[in-house]
Amino acid sequence: MTLSEPQWLGYLAATLTTGSFVPQAWHTFRSSELAGISVGMYSAFTVGVALWLGYGLMLGEWPIIVANAITLGLAATILTRTVLARRRAAAARLRR
Repeated sequence: MTLSEPQWLGYLAATLTTGSFVPQAWHTFRSSELAGISVGMYSAFTVGVALWLGYGLMLGEWPIIVANAITLGLAATILTRTVLARRRAAAARLRR
């Protein structure tokens, strides 16, 4: 399989953008530090990444598909953990 120049550019962009997100996700998973996470921002980001994934699927463009599938999994996990942690904290405050 031979990749064209635009495909190489796509793979490079996908590697850099997804790779730049991984350290933050890893830190969040290891430390469980969620206080600084903006639910609004992560919600918009997660929906945006899902839309990019859909776009990539419609075009059949693997750099877009792979990068956004990975990023979507990471972002959705962080968003879910943040929302659940805040709900637990709110429930604990109500029980007091």
